Amino acid sequence: MTDVRFHSSIDDIPAHAWDALRPDDNPFVSHAFLAALERTGCIRANWGWQAHHLCLYQDGQLIAAAPLYLKGNSHGEFVFDWSWASAWERAGGDYYPKLLNAAPYSPVPGPRLLAGNGPQAAARRQALASAMAAFAKRMNISSVHANFLREEELAAFGDEWLARSDIQFHWQNRQHAEFADFLAALNHKKRKNIRQERNHVASCGLAIEMRGGSGLSVNEWRRIHALYESTFDAKGNHAALTRAFFLSLGETLGDAVQVAMAHDGHDIVAMALFLQSNDTLYGRYWGGDVDVPGLHFELCYYQGIEHAIRHGLQRFEPGAQGEHKLARGFLPVRTHSRHYLVNEDFRAAVRASLVQEDAAVEEYAQHLHSHSPYALR
Repeated sequence: MTDVRFHSSIDDIPAHAWDALRPDDNPFVSHAFLAALERTGCIRANWGWQAHHLCLYQDGQLIAAAPLYLKGNSHGEFVFDWSWASAWERAGGDYYPKLLNAAPYSPVPGPRLLAGNGPQAAARRQALASAMAAFAKRMNISSVHANFLREEELAAFGDEWLARSDIQFHWQNRQHAEFADFLAALNHKKRKNIRQERNHVASCGLAIEMRGGSGLSVNEWRRIHALYESTFDAKGNHAALTRAFFLSLGETLGDAVQVAMAHDGHDIVAMALFLQSNDTLYGRYWGGDVDVPGLHFELCYYQGIEHAIRHGLQRFEPGAQGEHKLARGFLPVRTHSRHYLVNEDFRAAVRASLVQEDAAVEEYAQHLHSHSPYALR
């Protein structure tokens, strides 16, 4: 008999039991990362986030789990459903709260239905998806959303779940021994442009370095957070991750966190923050208070590519959106989400609209592939 339970804090679940269910070492669904978000005030009801983690137990043993949240808005998700919310509320319904199966504030593909890699993993992933939908129906919640899924998880969601996809730009390591090998694979124009950007940054007098999170001091973490915060302030947006969260990163995740920094003397004047797994580097946040052309690309992209080559990582995923990444060696890939709308009529209407959306995404993907930055072989 499988027991379905929901937990209002990930600290209610033993870290070793949760992490044992991860099919890989993607850091964004690790107990340490999710717990750090909750403990440091990044997950709170007045910002639209309430932890509601789903766990399946058998004879008292945790056998499957999903990071799950009750959402009071659609901020911090990167799979946009604002038009759905507006349509449902115009029809007299309450779209919020909804259920979200995701890594908060992280548009990073990875495992969302944690069931290990054993022979029962597929069935347990299906059980997790069914439990989320059943809870939404029972509690009269408008919808459930599972964002940035691994392809292996898609089969867990039945036909009643709506399928969406989008485009991100990822870099693949083609067994490069050094950055020059990567440049050599590009066409002449793209190779020349990257060299010019890097040469300009090299001549500006700033010192560039990449360091692991465990070796950064409290004052360095404070400065890194201030630069992160300034990026949001400049755009009039809200910085969701607190200083306390940044201060906890080196201790909780160690060198799974990497930071590319530009120094003017002893001062950190720009930074790009990354997380990494055994085979993938993930770009997350940028901040700077100097205006140096090309510095953003140097820290966010070229330092990441060099780090991936140096450490034998297979992929570099620099974050959501950004067609400009194509010219810098990042190729388009599909990302996947699944959505369960409880009301059948609403679901049918949205399903019809998604046919056109999917055709547009496919056309866009084909257009991007036709403009590959790599030289023809």
